[in-house]
Amino acid sequence: MATPDPKPVRRTSFLGTLSAVFWSFAGLRSKKDYEKDVTGLNPVYVIIAALLGVAILIGVLITIVKMVVP
Repeated sequence: MATPDPKPVRRTSFLGTLSAVFWSFAGLRSKKDYEKDVTGLNPVYVIIAALLGVAILIGVLITIVKMVVP
């Protein structure tokens, strides 16, 4: 007996991945969105988006420190 094919996994775009990583950084990801992300996010996009987010965070922190400390 043949088993039915599972639904094809729909990959999230890079902008969708950026959104998911941003909300994950903020800690504001709902369980429904998390379940969707587990199956749809491209791991390469996640790594690139995380590195980009960390670079932006470090840049913002350095800028704030330079503005506060003379």
